[in-house]
Amino acid sequence: MELKKFVDFNQLEVAFRAKTDETLRKRHFIFLAMQWPGLVKIGTELTKIALKFHLPVKTLIKTTIFDLFVGGETLDGCQRSSNELAAFGIGAIFDYSVEGEKSEEGFDDTMNEILRTIERAGEMDFIRFSAFKITGMGHFELLAKIHRGDVLTEDEQAAYDRIFRRVDRICRLAYEKDVSVLIDAEETWIQKPIDEISVKMMQTYNREKALIYYTYQMYCHSMLANLKKMHMAAVEGGYRLGAKLVRGAYMEKERARAEKMGYESPIQPHKEATDRDFDAAACYCVEHINQIGVFSGTHNEDSNYKLTLFMDEMGLQKNDYRVYFGQLYGMSDHISFNMANAGYNVIKYVPYGPLRAVMPYLIRRANENTSVKGQSSRELSLLAAEIKRRKIFKKQLGHQSKF
Repeated sequence: MELKKFVDFNQLEVAFRAKTDETLRKRHFIFLAMQWPGLVKIGTELTKIALKFHLPVKTLIKTTIFDLFVGGETLDGCQRSSNELAAFGIGAIFDYSVEGEKSEEGFDDTMNEILRTIERAGEMDFIRFSAFKITGMGHFELLAKIHRGDVLTEDEQAAYDRIFRRVDRICRLAYEKDVSVLIDAEETWIQKPIDEISVKMMQTYNREKALIYYTYQMYCHSMLANLKKMHMAAVEGGYRLGAKLVRGAYMEKERARAEKMGYESPIQPHKEATDRDFDAAACYCVEHINQIGVFSGTHNEDSNYKLTLFMDEMGLQKNDYRVYFGQLYGMSDHISFNMANAGYNVIKYVPYGPLRAVMPYLIRRANENTSVKGQSSRELSLLAAEIKRRKIFKKQLGHQSKF
């Protein structure tokens, strides 16, 4: 398909207009370091050890990778980040990225924090979203047992009922506040209960429009068919399907587990198949836009281009409320800022939480940018080009020469 440009991702001044010279230099240094897998691996292990033994590394982490990928330690601490994005027409999804809760009290605390993000989103003038994971509401092991079809004990059934009530409370408040909710994807071996809960939420709260979104990881070879199947069920059930499309975040773990346990890998055979299915899913959603709300969560330039073409072919306005584009905070600003500048609905995931608690998220971002060479190299080359355009180092040398 010849790509007709409704948006130009190479407008550097637009892409980095919110960034100071100092911020650009820092980002360039961090992405440069991520080009070295060995360095990232060693740094990750040393960071874990340092935090475990309470060594004084928090300031270093907070002023580097934390500051790049995380909005703040608290919801209020994200205000600066969200204000910066809003000034350029970009919405913020406050994503409480604390992982690994193991107690009922911890699950309730997470639920209450998600409720606060919905309250905050409800106060915004535009693009009102929140997001959470089902594993933030209950035990991973319990969800895995349900996925396998094992019989639950009375206590386990009660625990699952509490998971459902927590999710329902979140979705009910979102409905009352007119805030959309993204139920994030997780490992395939806990997917059945996530499917069950997500569908029930959509059946209840997506009657007028898509408010609750289920996430499709398109690196799974079954997801395109699953999208079409769930769409047909939504049509028959009289509710809207909310479809968040992503490529996926657990590929290496999924393949390793499938090989270890001797079952067919759920992952696509190659990247081209993932790209093909992602674009096909986006096209399918736009073709059925009267019944589907679509959130395209991708850092892939071609997929974003193609979705703008699909929208144009269907006669949709750039800011149609049923189509959203999303990227992670700290990544792909050349996509986010240029698309928002062109008039599309753009949102950034803005993770937040105490430094120690968001370390799993930060480690994933570091590993992702190390393993996805094209992505990190693109970030680095754009930052270098903007630094050159601004003549930052020349200005710095000129300033130093005065002393």
